[in-house]
Amino acid sequence: MTVSLTEPTTTDHGAQWRREWADAQRIKGPGLKGGPTFYRNIEEELDLARQTGGGLPLHLPSHTIDFSTCDVLGLGRTGALREEFLKELEANPGFQITAGGSRLCDGTNIYHDNFEREIAEIVGVESALVVHSGWTANQAIWSTVPRSGDVIVYDELMHATALAGMKVSLALEQRPFRHNDVDHFIEILEDIKESSPQVKAGKRCVIIGVESYYSMDGDICPLRELIDAAQDIFPQGNAQFIVDEAHSFGCMGPDGGLGFVKEQGLENEVAIRMITLGKALAASGACILSNNTIRSLLVNQAKVMICSVAPSFPLSAAGRAGFRVMRSEKAQKAREYLHDLTLFYLDTLTSNPIYKKANAKGLLRMPVHEDEDWHEVPITHIVPIWCKPKHAHYLSFHLVRDGINGTPIVFPVVARGEDRVRIFLHAHNTHEEVEFLVKSICSWAEEMLEIEASGDKNRLPSAARLAYDLMEEGKGKN
Repeated sequence: MTVSLTEPTTTDHGAQWRREWADAQRIKGPGLKGGPTFYRNIEEELDLARQTGGGLPLHLPSHTIDFSTCDVLGLGRTGALREEFLKELEANPGFQITAGGSRLCDGTNIYHDNFEREIAEIVGVESALVVHSGWTANQAIWSTVPRSGDVIVYDELMHATALAGMKVSLALEQRPFRHNDVDHFIEILEDIKESSPQVKAGKRCVIIGVESYYSMDGDICPLRELIDAAQDIFPQGNAQFIVDEAHSFGCMGPDGGLGFVKEQGLENEVAIRMITLGKALAASGACILSNNTIRSLLVNQAKVMICSVAPSFPLSAAGRAGFRVMRSEKAQKAREYLHDLTLFYLDTLTSNPIYKKANAKGLLRMPVHEDEDWHEVPITHIVPIWCKPKHAHYLSFHLVRDGINGTPIVFPVVARGEDRVRIFLHAHNTHEEVEFLVKSICSWAEEMLEIEASGDKNRLPSAARLAYDLMEEGKGKN
C-alpha cells in the first residue's frame, strides 16, 4: 500500500501502532499481588513509565514512507547492498557461518583478518578491529583505554553506549562539558591541569570523548577547535581524542565517504575512531580505528571482546560489501542528493506559514537551525522537531497515521523538557515525500494551534485521542 502524496490521506496507517502502544501502557503490578516478588517488583518498576505513557513496545513497521531508519544512503532500501553481499557469498562458497570462538580462541579467520586489513588500508590507519555493534565497540573502548589515574572528559550528549563503558572504566575522574561548548571545555581542562599534578606533569592522560554528528540533535562537533584547545593546554600530548563517527561515516568525507575526521584532516590528531557498519553502510557491526598499540590493548584487555564469540562470516561479509558500495559512484551521488534534499526540507518546512506561526508559539522548533543559515554552514541529515512536553508522542501518532515513521524521543533518552520527534532524511526519499512530511507536520501544528486557541486544556489532537482512548479501555482490563 502506498500513500497518495498529492491528495489528503484517508487511510489510517497508525491503527496497529496505537494498539501496540496502548497495550504497552497496561498497569500490571497490582495484578501480581500474592505472586512471586521477583516479577512483581519488575512490573511495578515498569508501571512507573506506563503511568505516563512511557511503556515501549517492540512493533512491526506499519509506515509507508521512511523518515526514521538509519539506512540514510538507501543502500539497503534500493537493494544495492544485497546485490554486493550475494556477490561476496558467491566469491566465498566454502564459508562457515559461525566464527567458532572468541578472537583469542580460534575465532579469528583469514576472511576476518583480510577484511580488517582492507578497512585499515582504505581509511589509512594501522588497525581496524571489527566487532559486533557500536555498543560493543564503545564498551570495549571506554572500559579499557582510559587507565587508572587518567581523567575522562566528554561532551554531555555522548551516546549512552559510551557512558556505559565509562561506568566500568579504571579512570575514576570523569568530567562532562556542556554540549559543543568550547569555552566550557577549556575551563574543564584548565581545572584538571591545576587539580591533577600527574596529568599536569604529563604522566597521566586526559581522554576526551565526542561524537562527529550528534544523533539526537543533528549538530556537528567543533572538533578542530577542541583539539587546538587541548593541545594548547597539554602540549606534552597527553590529551587524546576518541571520536564516535557512527552517524557521519559513509555519509560524508573524502575518498568515498570516509567520515568527518578524515574530511577535517585530523586523522593524526585523533587516537581512536569508532565507526558503525549498520547505518550508512546498511550492514551490521562496527569497527574501531586506531594504531596497533590501541589494538593490542583492546585484544588483551577488553573483556567484552575476550569473552564474546567473534563476528560471524555473514556479518563480516555484509560489512565488506557495504564498504565497496559506499565507495561507489552511485553512493557518492546519493550523498550529494541527500545534502540537497536536506536543504530542500529545511527550506520547505520553515517557509510554511503554519510552521512559522507554530514556531513563534513554541509548539515546534529546530534549535540547531534557529539561525536559518543552513545554506552557508555544514549540516546533517538528522533534523529533529522539538516539541512541548508530551507533544512528541502527539506528533508521532499523527505522522504514523499518515504513514510516516516519526519516532518520539523523550526523557530519559533526552533531558526533561527537550522532547522531540527524530527525523532522518534518506537518499531514497523523494522531494514529493519530503513535501508530504512537511504537510503532515504542519497539519498537526495547525490542529495544535486551534486547540491552544480554544483554551480547552483537556482536548487532545485527533490521532493522539485515538491512542489514549485505547489506553483508557485497557485500564478496565488490568
